[in-house]
Amino acid sequence: MSKFGLIGKNISYSFSKSFFSEKFEKENLPHSYENFDIPAIESFLEILSETTNLKGLNVTIPYKEEIIPLLNNLEEEAKKIGAVNTIKISEDRKTTGYNTDHYGFQKALEAFMPLQKKTALILGTGGASKAVAYSLKNLGFEFKFVSRKQDSKTINYETLDKSIIKNHLLIINCTPLGTFPNITDCPPIPYQFLTKDHLLFDLIYNPAETEFLKRGRNQGAQTSNGLKMLELQAEKAWQIWNS
Repeated sequence: MSKFGLIGKNISYSFSKSFFSEKFEKENLPHSYENFDIPAIESFLEILSETTNLKGLNVTIPYKEEIIPLLNNLEEEAKKIGAVNTIKISEDRKTTGYNTDHYGFQKALEAFMPLQKKTALILGTGGASKAVAYSLKNLGFEFKFVSRKQDSKTINYETLDKSIIKNHLLIINCTPLGTFPNITDCPPIPYQFLTKDHLLFDLIYNPAETEFLKRGRNQGAQTSNGLKMLELQAEKAWQIWNS
């Protein structure tokens, strides 16, 4: 029996475990999927040495970047992105890191194209935001990162005014703000300047409509949560583990 799993922190809510457990049951596959909820990334090496028949892992917050130095190999796109969310484990226990987030995001976004302008704001600067930026680059978007801290590559939330919001029609929440149970939280953007030409995309899927999406919908914007993206990236991970 092959084993698969998810590495992350505070992941009891995890999409991956239910997705793959249901998949294995439905397709009658003799595999299991386990959550490895670890306090620090160093525990990854213990999981690797102590878990028999481990064939693949998904990686989630906050370890998508921290995992990289602990892997034997890095696939080309994961190297360019600088974040890993899928690990393939060979017979001799060698690990290769991949990124399927960019694929999931790009495919999910295609359903809403074209927008009137290929301009975007990426809220957050973690591992998921790197995959989103890579996809947007592929699609020919101009984009800015938004964070609490401002630097040469990032603008801060206080900077966001009517003209910035008006000129960036796609706004992607790559922060954990609004995730269950803290469902009243949302990124501090000036929602009053959103219009029907905007698309708000939230990588969060629990709750199905976050406060961020709700406020966008109230302004007439199109909205999408992260469920479709997650399903697509999970199927891509499954292909990698079986290749």
